[in-house]
Amino acid sequence: MRQVLMGDVIAAARVLLADDPPHRPVLLGRMIHQAEQADHYRKRLGRNHPDWGNGSLMAAAGVWPQAPEPFLSDPDYLDCLDMVLVRLALRRCRRKPVFSSCRSFQMKTVDYLV
Repeated sequence: MRQVLMGDVIAAARVLLADDPPHRPVLLGRMIHQAEQADHYRKRLGRNHPDWGNGSLMAAAGVWPQAPEPFLSDPDYLDCLDMVLVRLALRRCRRKPVFSSCRSFQMKTVDYLV
């Protein structure tokens, strides 16, 4: 997958917001997988994947229905943004362990919204 920008996070969160909460983790996994596969395709063949785009998360999210972007005061939208950011951070820790940052991140993933 290409480097992730804030627009990628927002696009993925809007896709999650358009779906039912129980389906969101699986959908997020699919979008990330599609972005990874599209990036491999782009690198191998020198052109964008016909369905999933250029390997960015935003391009992969673009094939799914998206909710209109709500205000940041919407708790459901914040949950979706959080889900995307946490999944991306955990993915980074698994692929490229930077031990100090990954340990501190994992300690901060407690349920602070209760």
